[in-house]
Amino acid sequence: MTVARPNAAPNSHLAAAQAGDRAAMEALLGELLPRMRNLVRYLIRGDQGVDDIVQDALLAVVRGLPGYRGDGQLHSWVDRIVARTTFASLRKSRKHEVASDAYTEPEQLGVTEPLDERYAARRRAVRLLDQLPAEQRHVLVLHHVLGMTMPEIAEQLDAPLETIRSRMRLGRNRLRDVKRRHDQRRTPTNVGAQDGGAR
Repeated sequence: MTVARPNAAPNSHLAAAQAGDRAAMEALLGELLPRMRNLVRYLIRGDQGVDDIVQDALLAVVRGLPGYRGDGQLHSWVDRIVARTTFASLRKSRKHEVASDAYTEPEQLGVTEPLDERYAARRRAVRLLDQLPAEQRHVLVLHHVLGMTMPEIAEQLDAPLETIRSRMRLGRNRLRDVKRRHDQRRTPTNVGAQDGGAR
């Protein structure tokens, strides 16, 4: 499970965007947008609210860009902004939200052309992640998608390190179980059932 990496290097527009060049800012954000959207979708359950969170994260990137010193990779800096924005939005929405776990298959939306395989793989990963409790999901995504260490995750989520380790262990076990059940549903248990029992 990886966050999509744009083909062009966003750093090529960085200096001009920091200097206030609107076209460079638009190009930079356009390159970062798919990655940001994927990360938000990995962190939250369902598609509802993704665009709002991404918009808030884009605004945070624009506001913070003049102060970006380039100490680390731009993607890492943006990923952390997206994660902070997502968690802030989740905390805020818990107070007013009625949970909706509805998922709409692309076919139900009238999408009939073949989906890009990377997109399909991300959707499968997201559906599996949707089966996990939010706390376990967040730890798994921060570690496996963003490459954060356990102490970094503990700091990001403001939780004790041992709690983070426990969530990681429980999340991995639960994800394995969910994947195994998913694979069993997709694999016929009886080979004869596939060919109508004819030999």
